[in-house]
Amino acid sequence: MSDRPALDQPSTGKLYGIGVGPGDPELLTLKAHRLLTAASVVAYPAAADGESVARAIVADFLRPEQLEVPIILPFSPRQSAQPSYDRGAAEIASHLQGGRDVVVLCEGEPMLYGSFMYLLDRLADRFPTEVVPGISSTLAAAAVAGLPLTYRQDVLTIAPATLDRSTLRDRLAHSDAAVIIKLGRHFAKVRSILTELGLLERARYVERATLPTQQIRPIGAIDPAHVPYWSLIVIPSANNPRDRQEA
Repeated sequence: MSDRPALDQPSTGKLYGIGVGPGDPELLTLKAHRLLTAASVVAYPAAADGESVARAIVADFLRPEQLEVPIILPFSPRQSAQPSYDRGAAEIASHLQGGRDVVVLCEGEPMLYGSFMYLLDRLADRFPTEVVPGISSTLAAAAVAGLPLTYRQDVLTIAPATLDRSTLRDRLAHSDAAVIIKLGRHFAKVRSILTELGLLERARYVERATLPTQQIRPIGAIDPAHVPYWSLIVIPSANNPRDRQEA
């Protein structure tokens, strides 16, 4: 990534990928807010019906005169999102070439399973680019649940529930603490693995962390038929130094 165009290149706009956090608008950083409100173009991932979680988080900060660029993604494992990112990158590039700064909204943290990474790969070698970190849902979930993830030399694993059963089981079996993301229809598989590894009681289910609709519940209380994509499981470390001192 470069902060300025090469000397032999005409001046272009700058691309900003900003993390907007897990849902609570007050968790937006001051820098992200400044860039968002100053930009002439705002792009964001959206579903086919136009709904965008990222846009909804910052809706109160947008200005009427800002040009919005929704990037329509399939949000389906059976359909590749790459053509959508190609089209989105081409539209963003046209604005950057016209000298307009573009802010791209990304739920959570752009560099951790973030949608912005796919635009970064397509645009950062041609335009000045900056990434502004955001609060990841993995850390927000631990915070709202009051569960310290790691102590001292603990190893933390962040694992997608979409992994095959044997791979996911192996990753969880060799970690001190873990966060399992992208639950949805994979919840029953994950619950079975946690039961097998004796992790069920320690784990907590967190849905829509930091939003008014958030839920924090034991794994055994969850109906697998009603687990949304915006949910995860937190398995905090069992290595609390205070417990060892008191033992």
